[in-house]
Amino acid sequence: MTNLVEVQYTQTGKSSNTDALGMREMQAMVYAQRSRQHLLVKAPPASGKSRAMMFVALDKLANQGMRKVIVAVPQQNIGRSFNDTPLKKFGFFEDWRVAPYWNLCMAVGSENSKKSIVHEFLDHPTATKLVCTHATLLNSLNGIDARKLDNVFFGIDEFHHGSADEDNRLGTLIRRLLNETSAHILAMTGSYFRGDAVPVMRPEDEAMFQPTINYNYYQQLNGYKYLKSLGIGYSFFQGNYLTAIPDVLDTTKKALIHIPHPNSKTGAFMNKHDQVAEIIKHIGEIESQDYNNCIYYVRTTDGRLLKVGNLVEDKADQRALLQSYLQRMNSRASLDILIALGTAKEGFDWEWCEHCITIGIRASLTEVVQIIGRCTRDCEGKTHAQFTNLIPCPDAAQDDVSMAVNDFLKAISASLLMEQVMAPKWNFKTKVDDEDKPEKPNTPDEEDHVIEVKGLPTLNEKTKAIVENDLDTLVATTLSDKNIREAIIGEGMAEMITEVYIPKIIRKTYPDLNEDEVDAVAKHTILTIATQGEQVIGPDDSGNKFIRIANKFVNLNDLDINLIAEINPFQRAYEVVSKSLTPEVLRTIQYAIEDKRSEKLTDEEAILLFTKYLPKWREENPGKTKPEITDGDPLARRIAIAIEHLRNLKRQRLAQQQ
Repeated sequence: MTNLVEVQYTQTGKSSNTDALGMREMQAMVYAQRSRQHLLVKAPPASGKSRAMMFVALDKLANQGMRKVIVAVPQQNIGRSFNDTPLKKFGFFEDWRVAPYWNLCMAVGSENSKKSIVHEFLDHPTATKLVCTHATLLNSLNGIDARKLDNVFFGIDEFHHGSADEDNRLGTLIRRLLNETSAHILAMTGSYFRGDAVPVMRPEDEAMFQPTINYNYYQQLNGYKYLKSLGIGYSFFQGNYLTAIPDVLDTTKKALIHIPHPNSKTGAFMNKHDQVAEIIKHIGEIESQDYNNCIYYVRTTDGRLLKVGNLVEDKADQRALLQSYLQRMNSRASLDILIALGTAKEGFDWEWCEHCITIGIRASLTEVVQIIGRCTRDCEGKTHAQFTNLIPCPDAAQDDVSMAVNDFLKAISASLLMEQVMAPKWNFKTKVDDEDKPEKPNTPDEEDHVIEVKGLPTLNEKTKAIVENDLDTLVATTLSDKNIREAIIGEGMAEMITEVYIPKIIRKTYPDLNEDEVDAVAKHTILTIATQGEQVIGPDDSGNKFIRIANKFVNLNDLDINLIAEINPFQRAYEVVSKSLTPEVLRTIQYAIEDKRSEKLTDEEAILLFTKYLPKWREENPGKTKPEITDGDPLARRIAIAIEHLRNLKRQRLAQQQ
């Protein structure tokens, strides 16, 4: 399967329409499984996960003997998704109501005071619903008598913050609830991977949630009323990224811009406030400011007046005013462009957003997918959503970079299909580093492994900044270097790579480093490449990228998919634009993944499944013509693969006849 074509489709509205109970498609799928003790739901942003959790929680209280409901979200601002919500007027039997005292995401106070409220809630004779952050939940339940958690329903939002690692506190709590209590759990996530090499759950724990409810971007986009497609583009710049802003920012589109971290090489040339000011200059001229909401009114050169928000602002009171305004937005005209740094990612809702521009390399695939989710909500007037990553141009041939980008596009596409993608990232420290700083406790959101390595050169302030902030860029540049690619393919070239080629790249990239500093950065670069499991070159398996899928590894190189639509000259470099990820494209990718991880289907088996088992399936599922690859029944999925297999055979034979 090569060169996927863009396919437009007719929006059915299926994923947005509601049934007699006021439930959208995904919510109805979850509610149908409401009686199960442990539910795992993988569904993208804007599919209605919060309300699905409300439906199940209310049924648990009314009909399943649960005493209490605790909903936990990763951040306070995400807690607003669980504010009071009317449900009865749409057909459900009860509204969602949380008393302000028990909504700890709205409360002001210390974690200790919130911990006391959680304990009070568990003992309270009539209180039934509480909303809090993951951190509050973990602090409150640490060491608590497990019997107090019996018959409590836990709704865990953004479940991928947990992991199978022993030191992950959220993962530890989940294992405790599974094995020591009669608690019910609904775990929900928009990306069932963490961005590191640790699975979200251990196999024996995940088995308790089977079968999972999987609702992916293919089903979501296919059922939208307005949004047709998603595009992913990589634009490369040389020098200062601000010179590239006019080429990637279309001010007629609602845009969310994430500037680079000030400590990164991409953002270190200018302080963050000046960067925001320069971006606004590219948009137009500030005409006035709404001080009550911290909104700039900017006049473009063609006369349009745009509303621009600045979340990079340090002043807490001004930032709070803007955040409050963002939560109250109720129309397309409320905002045109939002500039942010570390916020407006996970859980941030702006349905009219059409274009997410992220500046600088993001090491975490989790973060990339979360940002993509900010622009994929369905709303009237939006037919296409676009994610653009503006990154430094690597010193490599265009074909090499295109190949690397295509690999990353395949990984993103797999993650949008709710597959578990593992992209290992490691940090390294020496014993000397440990002596310089106090021991830091593990946090539930910590995603990087730390490996102690003896013999690594001690880093000074200059080289430490490079290793901490620029190592991902340096690794990407190194792996795309033509000399290194050829050397890896050859034999007996390891010494040439480590002692000649990599130091040469570092000297060129950082000309102010002395030889000892070059050696220190080179050794950290080499060690990262050796342990990441993410090399892009090599004729054998030693140089392949992998996606971990259902406890198996599928080689990205085996997915013969070209997701690049065009390559445009840009900024003395080039721009790589993805094909639009329409439902048909995502469906094709999903079949390719399923085909690779399943036992290879023969022509004979495909014919048998089509002629004998498909008619039986239709008898058992009246009104349906064929099963989908997302079906929970393994036989149904096998039939779906058989149908696709026979379609491909037909295409091949027709092509041969031409």
